[in-house]
Amino acid sequence: MDKYVCNVCGYEYDPEAGDPDNGVNPGTSFEDVPEDWVCPVCGAGKDEFSKEA
Repeated sequence: MDKYVCNVCGYEYDPEAGDPDNGVNPGTSFEDVPEDWVCPVCGAGKDEFSKEA
């Protein structure tokens, strides 16, 4: 599964870790993260993330 990086603050979403503090279970691919999820660091929307190269 691909990692995604917030274009605003640099937070890396790692699908293996998920974001359990915000309702995203470990093992959740970025594509399956809810559309209303926001970056836990800066609050940017999912559309502000880019696939890590």
